[in-house]
Amino acid sequence: MGNFPEVPVEKLRAHIDPNSLPFNDTSELELPKDPVLGQERAKDAIKFGIGIKADDYHIYIAGPPKAGLTYIAKVYIEEQAKKEPTPPDWCYVNNFKEPDKPKSLRISAGRGKELKKDMRELIETLERKIPQVFESEDYRLKEEELRREFERKKAQIIEQLSEEAKKEGFILQVSQVGMLIVPMGRDGSPITQEELSELPREVKDVLKKKSDELHKKMKEVVKKIREEEAELKKKQDKLKKEIALFVVSQHMEPYFEKYKDEEQVIEYLKSVQEDIVENIDEFMKKQETSQSSPIPIPMLTKESLRRRYDVNVIVDNSETKGAPVVIESNPAYPNLFGTIERQAMLGALFTDFTMIKAGSLHRANGGYLIMKALDLLKWYFSWEALKRALKDKEIKIEDLGELYGLFSTRTIKPEPIPLNVKIVLTGDPLLFELLHIYDDRFPKLFKVKAHMDDSMDRKEESILEFSKMVAKFCREQNIRHVDRTGIARLIEYSMEQTEDQEKISLELGDIKDLLIEANYWAQLDGKDLISGEHVEKAIEKRKYRANLVEEKIKELIEKDIFWVEVDGEKVGQVNGISILMTGDHEFGRPNRITATVSVGREGVIAIEREARLSGRIHTKGVMILSSFIKERFAHNKPLSLTATLCFEQSYGIVEGDSASSAELFALLSALADVPIYQGIAVTGSISQKGEIQPVGGVTKKIEAFYDICKKKGLNGRQGVIIPKKNIKNLMLKKEVIESVKEGKFHIWPIETVEEGIEILTGMKAGKLQPDGTYPEGTLFRKVDDRLKEFARIASEFGKEEEEGGEEDE
Repeated sequence: MGNFPEVPVEKLRAHIDPNSLPFNDTSELELPKDPVLGQERAKDAIKFGIGIKADDYHIYIAGPPKAGLTYIAKVYIEEQAKKEPTPPDWCYVNNFKEPDKPKSLRISAGRGKELKKDMRELIETLERKIPQVFESEDYRLKEEELRREFERKKAQIIEQLSEEAKKEGFILQVSQVGMLIVPMGRDGSPITQEELSELPREVKDVLKKKSDELHKKMKEVVKKIREEEAELKKKQDKLKKEIALFVVSQHMEPYFEKYKDEEQVIEYLKSVQEDIVENIDEFMKKQETSQSSPIPIPMLTKESLRRRYDVNVIVDNSETKGAPVVIESNPAYPNLFGTIERQAMLGALFTDFTMIKAGSLHRANGGYLIMKALDLLKWYFSWEALKRALKDKEIKIEDLGELYGLFSTRTIKPEPIPLNVKIVLTGDPLLFELLHIYDDRFPKLFKVKAHMDDSMDRKEESILEFSKMVAKFCREQNIRHVDRTGIARLIEYSMEQTEDQEKISLELGDIKDLLIEANYWAQLDGKDLISGEHVEKAIEKRKYRANLVEEKIKELIEKDIFWVEVDGEKVGQVNGISILMTGDHEFGRPNRITATVSVGREGVIAIEREARLSGRIHTKGVMILSSFIKERFAHNKPLSLTATLCFEQSYGIVEGDSASSAELFALLSALADVPIYQGIAVTGSISQKGEIQPVGGVTKKIEAFYDICKKKGLNGRQGVIIPKKNIKNLMLKKEVIESVKEGKFHIWPIETVEEGIEILTGMKAGKLQPDGTYPEGTLFRKVDDRLKEFARIASEFGKEEEEGGEEDE
């Protein structure tokens, strides 16, 4: 094993020399000019999405969870939004003609509050001034003049009727009850009953005829008097309205002038003026106070009049600079689209336009609304309503129960507000793909995808920008700055997270958390700066808090409960290494992989697949190694083989193809009947042509097997075989590197199956010769001979079965 090439020590980990950094600590660094580190592709997409003003070009920012998608979206979009115009305020006001359909009102940014204040002051002023005007001597004289004119006309009409009655010998009697026409007696007074009875019939008939005629005229007189009364009422109302209009217009004129550039406000003020004049009696009444009733019912209080002319400012952009950028963390339907509140009174629910509340769509109107896609999709009604709003380009405030027919309580229906907003969703790339495939409206609305990278190239300029970003975090979080050793360790940690010596992680949320934890240890240490030791301690403590399961598994392996051998030789058995995840922690776990072979026709069988404990990728890996066996050994004979592969003491789902090379080595060992040294573990996937392909988690896998070998005793022969293409992914801890330096542990990079099996068995693999055989004394020759023997046995057994069948016949 010592003759095989190993990974050079200098390539086992990428080191950052603190002395190469052009600063002593991050307090010396200026803040980065660009608030977003790297992400040129995503920034270009976001800039395009912001710049294009088409309604259906909304943005989906895709990236890993710890990349700080929402933060990056907010920071970058806010920078662009400051350059854009501030959108108007939005209000809801009373619709005097249809009170159940409040009107939306658009007004310049910051003027909504002014209008609300002005309207309240106007109504309070009119509440004082209007009663004063109608109680004035001037109004009283004008009203008395109208009444005197009416009384004069009334008296004239009655006098005329009275004269006609006298000519006909009748008297007109007028009282509070009404008018009465009676015959006149001899003395000029109303005739008595005795005098009437003494009159001849002919005279009575004449009187009756004249009485009927006079009663007809009396009815006409009564009708004429009523017409005069109606005319008086009209003149009184006209007088009231003229005076009211004079008073109201006098007080409203400054507001017409103030808001002359606000078209919708002018229309509203005109409607207010008309409604006040139409309802002038409400202002003339002595308004009741709220103390007069123990129940706070708006209709019984002076406040009800003010509510009628109130302005409900639902969006106030007075403090907004540029376009608004709103982050909605809980996009439930009411939070997104607003709601109509209700007030309980006397066992009933009361509502009006003053109880309309805005949602985040209203606040973001004219700007940008940022949400996590997954948070939005948790609320089905919100997602469907949002797509409908974007399609119709308007925001409707509706009651969910009424909208979906759950109940039909009478409520108001506010006028929709025009929608002009750019939606920015952040989420996983897979979620974008699923929405793109299964939601037909999603690709029509979200046409801009900003794909955030999780890493960037490790260059001098990127290291400096990374350091500036750390300096920015320190200032924002008000924590200690980081010295050059701390920055070096942070960059190395970043490379560990990417599993690439040439990349730096862009999952800045994780870096920020680590800085806060390192600051805690620096504080306990009484230091003014965060050093590499503090960062290292924060990493170790973070791992310690999360690795209980890992330690328990190591303990079970050490006690041989989970059986892993690190010395000796065995046929058909090899150590593979898998990656386990416990949410916030990933670690490697060595596994015994065993293989058995026999004569048969079933081919290679994975026990995990038969037990339904195998994922699709693992199944694919088994099929690939089967193809390799056929390609190398079935070129001159039929493959009469039944082989089984098993992950021993594995009780969960096995997924991935990183163990396919180990499974193949175990199978080759079993076929050749050649033992494998158990102190070597293997990781790597294979191709059908026998190439060893790179896999993930190689650093964690090496360290996991090293820890087991250390606990059971290092003997200088142990190590791990890895794909050669994974060398650049190594970021091993110092302890492992020291053991490699001292020759206590080895890491062999391989490119082919042949290299791997030679390291494991110490036997040459052998190359296929022109005659179709492998050289004597090679492992592949032993495999080939074994498979030939299997084929011969299968052939002879088949002939015996045929002969036995013929004899039976």
